[in-house]
Amino acid sequence: MAETSKVTPGINPNLNLDHFSEEEKNVIKKLSSDWYITNGGGVIKLAATSSYKYFLLKPTPTLQELFNIEREIIAVFSDYSDFEPRTLDAFDYAINKHQELRIERVCSVLISRDKNIEVRIRDLLKSDAEYQIIVPFNFKEILENSDSFFVRNRFREYFYSRDLFSFQAPLKKDLYFFGRTDLVHTLVNRHRSSENAGLFGLRKTGKTSIIFGIRRVIEVQGGVSVFIDCQNPSFHKKRWFSALRYVIDELKSQNKFSVKTSDESKYSEEEAATTFEKDLLKIYGGIKKKNFLLIFDEIEHITPSISASEHWKNGSDFVFFWQALRYIFQKHNQLFTYLIAGTNPKCVEIDRINSVDNPIFCQIPYEYIPSFDVPQTREMVRTLGRIMGLQFDESIYSKLTEDFGGHPFLIRNVCSVINKLVSEEQRPVRIDKSVYEQGVRIFNEQYSNYIEMILTVLKEYYNDEYEMLKYLALGDMEMFNGFSNISKEYTNHLLGYGILDRNLGSFTFKIESIKVFLVEANKYKKLNLSEKEMLAEISERRNSIEPKLREIVRKGLRQRYGESEAKSKVLDIYGEKRKSKYGPYSYKDIFDPKKSEIYFEDIRKIIEKEWQVFENLFGKDKQSFNTAMQAVNKYRADAHAKSVTKEEMDCFRVFATKLENYISEQD
Repeated sequence: MAETSKVTPGINPNLNLDHFSEEEKNVIKKLSSDWYITNGGGVIKLAATSSYKYFLLKPTPTLQELFNIEREIIAVFSDYSDFEPRTLDAFDYAINKHQELRIERVCSVLISRDKNIEVRIRDLLKSDAEYQIIVPFNFKEILENSDSFFVRNRFREYFYSRDLFSFQAPLKKDLYFFGRTDLVHTLVNRHRSSENAGLFGLRKTGKTSIIFGIRRVIEVQGGVSVFIDCQNPSFHKKRWFSALRYVIDELKSQNKFSVKTSDESKYSEEEAATTFEKDLLKIYGGIKKKNFLLIFDEIEHITPSISASEHWKNGSDFVFFWQALRYIFQKHNQLFTYLIAGTNPKCVEIDRINSVDNPIFCQIPYEYIPSFDVPQTREMVRTLGRIMGLQFDESIYSKLTEDFGGHPFLIRNVCSVINKLVSEEQRPVRIDKSVYEQGVRIFNEQYSNYIEMILTVLKEYYNDEYEMLKYLALGDMEMFNGFSNISKEYTNHLLGYGILDRNLGSFTFKIESIKVFLVEANKYKKLNLSEKEMLAEISERRNSIEPKLREIVRKGLRQRYGESEAKSKVLDIYGEKRKSKYGPYSYKDIFDPKKSEIYFEDIRKIIEKEWQVFENLFGKDKQSFNTAMQAVNKYRADAHAKSVTKEEMDCFRVFATKLENYISEQD
């Protein structure tokens, strides 16, 4: 953090505080024992009956160190006994009035007469995760609390208890929007120049957040946009002609236009394109000739061969829909532009659809969402982390960017894991390499579903590319290069999505966590193993299967028979010698390999004999299960150092996988 400025607690002697009541002045005086009151603010009128007062306070060096904030904070008085969410509009008003000052936008103070203000604010933040940190106080508690650390502890509670990294939904506001401003303005400028555009990326790369950012900028500039979510069944279930009418309805609804447009009956197959053109021109003329940006998000949901709706998937609706849009765009090039966005650019990559030219093939310049670079990662992580009491070492920003390929969603979530490692009492705390590595290890172990979700687009739409990644992760360069030599399109997709990097003809993973995930998920699929590797895999998998089966058997028998009878049934399998030896042992201990001699074959025999207990767990095919158990037990690499042929290894893998699948279904 930058060197703290020399600020001491108190009130700027030049301030005019006459607009505050005596009680409000006393609150300000109480806060000035910890903070420096820099600005007397003023009165905010939000409506005919709503009036608020505000002032600015600056943290002293102690508070700067505690909460990693240096800028001035807005504090608002709400002189109403019942809190209303519109009160928070006062913060936006004050921020806009003091834009020339360095106002801390991610946190503010609210002083209210509502006795339940804390509950109200907590409920509000639950419903809107993107809202800034609001530190709430009641008039009475500030004035009457004798604890000199009361105010400071309230700040600590609201700063350190909230996980600002844990955003799952697209960002609709710009408060926590990082690293994409240049891209937003580039796309807005294309629209203003009457150019169409396309934007594609892996899941959770911030595509929809970027779209919301584009809409905010266009609104500020006085422009008009409409957002069409193609994954909404209300859209993709419609035929192409009804879909055009849907666009008109959404354009009017989202922008609150009252222009009268054509009846639904005019949107027939024969008349829809002409009617759509007329309605667009009506709206255009009715709003003083502002051109529109038509945004189609999740475009894959109306893309041929992959849409969920038959008429888009195998019919010609895609062709007719885009023929209409392209014709009107070319005829009236100041009327609108369109932005298509999604995970899959196939809609602009295929040249023909049902033997007809694709209207938008090579007609829309598109780009993939770029990864964060180190400065962008630093801006996001440092800004959010400092408010939460996390001070990241400078080297961590480079590691985050490298390990997670600049993927903002992954970076946020690994930082969220790190945040959970640190208690509130320890903050502010330094996040160094050791804490970072611990967080990454937990993330890779417990949050692999995030990686799997991100790779879904490849598994669903680009299976060959997904296979290529597996080969590269497992070091099988022969197979990887074989695919890349077939078509440049394969590697272009992987490079575009930011998963791989290329230098001097060689490919490497740009997102290291994806490589870790693929290696773990496919570690038993690697080909051309050495004999040592085969024996190691057999030992590892068998030693993983055995204790899990042992636990399934122990619990299953106990549940069916109770411990006493279940113990007798197990000892009967052991044979007389072991039965006599382990008879005095508890039921749990006879399953403990450290206390009892229990073998893989014992487990098989117990399950076979008590098949009625386990048949619903193991596929109901007793012979198939028995065969798998015997095959896995046959190759006991840990007990018998013997050679294993490729054929034997293939056999082992088949049956080990079958047992692992049985076990995973019980987890």
